[in-house]
Amino acid sequence: MSMLMLGSLFGVVTILLMFSGMPIAFALGSVAVIFMAFFMPASALDTVTQNVYEEMASITLLSIPLFILKGGAIGKSRAGQDLYAALHVWMGRVPGGLGIANVLACALFAAMAGSSPATCSAIGSAGIPEMRKRGYSPGFAAGIIAAGGTLGILLPPSITMILYAVAAEQSLGRLFLAGIMPGVLLVALFATYAVVRYMQEFRHAEREFKNTGTDSPLLSTQTFSVKQKFEMLPRVVPFVLLLIGVMVALYGGFATPSETAGLGAVLALALIAVIYGVWRPRDLAPILGSTLKESTMLMFIIGMSLLFSYVMSYLHISQAAAEWIVGMQLSKWVLLATILVLVIVLGFFLPPVSIILMTAPIILPPLKAAGFDLIWFGILMTIVMETGLIHPPVGLNIFVIKNIAPDIPLNKIIWGVLPFVGLMLFAVLMICIFPGIATGLPDWVMGAAKAR
Repeated sequence: MSMLMLGSLFGVVTILLMFSGMPIAFALGSVAVIFMAFFMPASALDTVTQNVYEEMASITLLSIPLFILKGGAIGKSRAGQDLYAALHVWMGRVPGGLGIANVLACALFAAMAGSSPATCSAIGSAGIPEMRKRGYSPGFAAGIIAAGGTLGILLPPSITMILYAVAAEQSLGRLFLAGIMPGVLLVALFATYAVVRYMQEFRHAEREFKNTGTDSPLLSTQTFSVKQKFEMLPRVVPFVLLLIGVMVALYGGFATPSETAGLGAVLALALIAVIYGVWRPRDLAPILGSTLKESTMLMFIIGMSLLFSYVMSYLHISQAAAEWIVGMQLSKWVLLATILVLVIVLGFFLPPVSIILMTAPIILPPLKAAGFDLIWFGILMTIVMETGLIHPPVGLNIFVIKNIAPDIPLNKIIWGVLPFVGLMLFAVLMICIFPGIATGLPDWVMGAAKAR
């Protein structure tokens, strides 16, 4: 069988099993085992467990369950709501301050929890009702939380970035640092849009009041005293200090990513025990249970994805596909654009974890041959995958928001997130034009990379 036929058959079988409704881990594992049985030596099937173990025996992957535990501890407490409430009080006098508070709360919580759905749930449960009570449109309120939640896979610690670092064989510390400034860029873009959108809705409310006498909560102002502002800080500052401490431990060279994740998890559990009284076994059971469930599911996907990639490599499918892409002799920027469009299309159907592990063997060699910095590309790929969390048909964050605010029609949520998809793509363009946005901080902190 020719390589073209083998590769086409491999792709068709993968697509059929994916669309059969089979869980992703089982679909990828089934494809791998089927092709091992028919196209690899008979002894290959005896080494499935060994191959999966060897592929997953990475000290970097050990940090994933620990970061999930850290995020679960913070996500199951009232930390997100308290963080949002504090920012709401401090940003109250700024035009569009409520929208900005939501963006900042999502960014900080995402950096602490490292989970997009957890960020949407924790901040959205408080932020969406408050914005609607203040007169903001339902679509805007839903859109800003859904988009803010996507920062969970860009701002460190990011499980998605951990997997990319493993797949691309890049420095995790450098990759984490590279995500900070693009994350700040997205926060700035989202906050700017929040102000512009607020001003539009405020002017519309003024016109309605003049023409019909219909009052809107958007026209009323709320002020907070200095005492009220400082009363909100004691419950928030410890978690911010936790975030800073974890970053200092990681980038200061005091701990490895796995040790940092373990330290963060222990400190997070200690903080919720002291601040919220979450220490009894019945209180900790949901946190530990959700951590175990999510970690098992994710590690199963990782293991099967790595086995899937191993089979592709053994059969030379990934190498042939990479050589074919290089042989097309596309200009480097057309090559990059084509790959990013592929990632967007895959984002219609697959979560970021699967996209990274399935495509890395194929797309990374041509990008490296074209002279692109794989750390820089990892940031672009992450932002593009973020859009997959807020656009149909999968749009995980859309359905998280729908669960939080079931009375908001789905079409309004979708229209509410589309401007943020545009802002993310604009950020990708900015990072392409000014690569230092992603590479500047890691080069400054850890020294310039030896090879771009």
